[in-house]
Parts: sequence; C-alpha cells; structure tokens
Amino acid sequence: MSAWTKTEMIKRPRVAIHYCTQCRWLLRAGWMAQELLSTFDSELGEVALIPGTGGIFQVTVDERRIWCRSEQDGFPSIKELKQRVRDVVAPQRNLGHVDGKAGLDAQGTSE
Repeated sequence: MSAWTKTEMIKRPRVAIHYCTQCRWLLRAGWMAQELLSTFDSELGEVALIPGTGGIFQVTVDERRIWCRSEQDGFPSIKELKQRVRDVVAPQRNLGHVDGKAGLDAQGTSE
C-alpha cells in the first residue's frame, strides 16, 4: 500500500467529533474516533476531535451534522454512528454484523 498523497487526503471525507471538556467526554469521543477510523480506514481522510463546552457532543461529516446530542437526546450507539457515517461516505457499503446482515443466506435466515 502506497503512502497517500495530499491530493488523495483532500478528496476523502473529514469527520469531526465536537465534545464537551467540562463533561469529560474526551474518552467517549476518542473511542468513537478509533472505531470510525478502524471501520472506514480507506474511506476517511481524517477524524478530528474538537474540544468544546456546554454539554456539546456533535458529529459531522464534511460539516454535515449527522448527530447532535441535544437534538437526539443522548449519544449514538457505535452501531448507529457507523451506519450514519457509512450513509454519507460509502452508501453502498455493507457493514456486516453492524447492519445485522452477516450470516444470512439468500432467504434471510441464519446459515
């Protein structure tokens, strides 16, 4: 695998996780960033952690908000967050067990 050029990085989406430092949500934000980078290693150009205050926990993909704690009344599950990121960066991609589709045969029953 070759090193990415600056041009390749610019074309890839940027995820930003804006978290509250007063609420001590850095670990949650960091864990979610790690999960996204592991799942979307070839689709994402960057995952940024942005400290804030006032109870903020917001996730954006290229400045498009996909989660806001105050609007959604809580935090996303990692499953839901991955699905929302996927829907923006790679809509045709199957997330396997995250989508609940892995291990099913053509009739939708367990193999």
